[in-house]
Amino acid sequence: MLIVRNIFLASMALLMQIPLHAQTANLSIEPATVIADSIPVNSNMEQEVIKNKFPVKSFIIPAALITYGAVTMGNHGPNSINGKLQDQIWINKPHATRGIDNFLMFVPAVSVYALNAFGVKGKNNFKDRTMIYLMSNIISNVIVYPTKTFTNEIRPNGKKYSFPSGHTATAFAAAEFMRMEYKDRSALYGVAGYLMAAATGYLRMYNNKHWFSDVVAGAGVGIASTQLSYWLYPKIKKAFSKNKPSNTIVMPTYNNGSFGLTFSKQF
Repeated sequence: MLIVRNIFLASMALLMQIPLHAQTANLSIEPATVIADSIPVNSNMEQEVIKNKFPVKSFIIPAALITYGAVTMGNHGPNSINGKLQDQIWINKPHATRGIDNFLMFVPAVSVYALNAFGVKGKNNFKDRTMIYLMSNIISNVIVYPTKTFTNEIRPNGKKYSFPSGHTATAFAAAEFMRMEYKDRSALYGVAGYLMAAATGYLRMYNNKHWFSDVVAGAGVGIASTQLSYWLYPKIKKAFSKNKPSNTIVMPTYNNGSFGLTFSKQF
């Protein structure tokens, strides 16, 4: 737990320090007129719509993570990475579990809104970034939970539905969300988000809830979900941009454990 605590404290320290530097640098480069709740140059999503091809390179790392998790799933022998890590973290050092991972996975996303509230503007305005974040979580859940049922992988603690780790997917989706919103300001924002996501993944193993392969695959799903949302949302927005706001509604839905996205258009 000392390692996780240090990672969390380091991440929060970064978040507390970066805004001051970001705002200082911003004074020298921003034009006189500032669009509220967004960076002037990059916030106009219509400038990025449709002309961007599918970002294949952005999915190489997530695909590699998911592939590794799938290939090593079920390999829990004493000589496997899954088995060795469980021995080191749990079997040889039994301990009480911690519930901080249930909250830590959301911290990077919450930090995005906190930074905007304190004047450190991200890439998108409130509406756009909220829709992107909701979409990333919907996509992640649509992938994670059916996969858990299909694979029926047994957790280290003997319970079912281990692969992939939903907590880790949520954490890395939030971390990638934070990186994408602030990558034009400083890479340290992304570093802070990923440190918290990595701590969440470690805690899933520390609490004997997941194997290493579950965590790695979950990280890949989370990153890919956010990347897909950033590519897909401008196209969806563009498709409805010619309609009056009062005639078009785009909103996430949840019904009986299923997530979805509803489009309503009045003619």
